[in-house]
Amino acid sequence: MGCLKNVTRAIFLTVVVVGFMAFGGQDWIKSWFKSYINPSHDVILERAQKVGDFSKINKEFEIEKAAGILGYNAVLAEHKASGQKMVVVDSGKKTILTQEDIKSPDAEEKIKSAINKIKYQSAAVDEFTVTEKGTMKSYGKDIPYVKFKAKLKKLPIGEISGIISVVKDEKGNDKILISANEKDRYSQLISNEFFKEIK
Repeated sequence: MGCLKNVTRAIFLTVVVVGFMAFGGQDWIKSWFKSYINPSHDVILERAQKVGDFSKINKEFEIEKAAGILGYNAVLAEHKASGQKMVVVDSGKKTILTQEDIKSPDAEEKIKSAINKIKYQSAAVDEFTVTEKGTMKSYGKDIPYVKFKAKLKKLPIGEISGIISVVKDEKGNDKILISANEKDRYSQLISNEFFKEIK
């Protein structure tokens, strides 16, 4: 009796699946998967709101991705004319870097330690050097940053330069701000313009 029940259930499921595919189900699945992997610009902006208010950023910048991965929310933007990338990572309650780390005399070592915590197989930092320190505005505050030069392994770019900063939001969560470009193409003016508009 149980065997007949299982056969009947299998036949019913087969009929449902075939019917679903016959009435355009395959196209619906493809469309859903494509929108999940490559969401619309409105969906990206909606996801970015989890990290901050990006509504005031200049049209020279485009938010390319906004995603939650391994408990972190991140937004990736690009300055269209120069190709300079900006990343904002909300680490939530998990501390990766703090403003004190950025301000400290051994900021370079603290950043290297943080880089080692979040290594990716597709790209690894080979050399990392802090070249100077400064301040900028973001989330309505004056915040410290360090300027750096680095060599990347496993990527065609090779050498990059940029900044790393940390700001604490109103909930007490640390937001890590990174801006970088190929070695001599980095512009602090572009970083300032982008980060100052995030609230």
